[in-house]
Amino acid sequence: MQEEHAGGAEVRPFEGVIRDGGVKITDKERFGELEESGYGTREGEVLALRDYEALYLLYSKKLLLQGEQGDVSFEGLAELSQKKERDSWTKFVIYRDLRSRGYTVREGFGFGTDLRVYERGDYPKKPAKYVVFALDEGIEKGMDDLQKSVKEMAKMGKEAIIAVIERRGEVIYYKVSRARF
Repeated sequence: MQEEHAGGAEVRPFEGVIRDGGVKITDKERFGELEESGYGTREGEVLALRDYEALYLLYSKKLLLQGEQGDVSFEGLAELSQKKERDSWTKFVIYRDLRSRGYTVREGFGFGTDLRVYERGDYPKKPAKYVVFALDEGIEKGMDDLQKSVKEMAKMGKEAIIAVIERRGEVIYYKVSRARF
């Protein structure tokens, strides 16, 4: 499977394997292509992808993935990912939406955040401008936790965003600021 880009140049998909409970890219010559775009973390001889990164690359037809039983489809990886992490689909949907809008997206800082988002063209030259908290519509989240997280993000100079996936699958973004009552 080859993908054609503007200008007619063919780009071959990245090749990945499921190993040690995650998706690994083993072609060292192509690590740079992924890293420059904000994908993965080097772990010795491999580039490890988060499940949502691998799902996005599969969804975009930029990844061929092998498991113990052969080829792994988008649906197959989605199922495996859901078994490992309850909110993996939520993260993927938000990740896909942000990537499709041209943002570079990385794993969050902790503090209850899910993702760091870089302004277009800023990665890796500048730090992330936004931190995103992912929620599904109808899921309750405690205000105390959110308030602490927003306070920590403000200290770091980041803008906090809540991304809510509504029932139809659309992602709605809400900017959060510190409030005193």
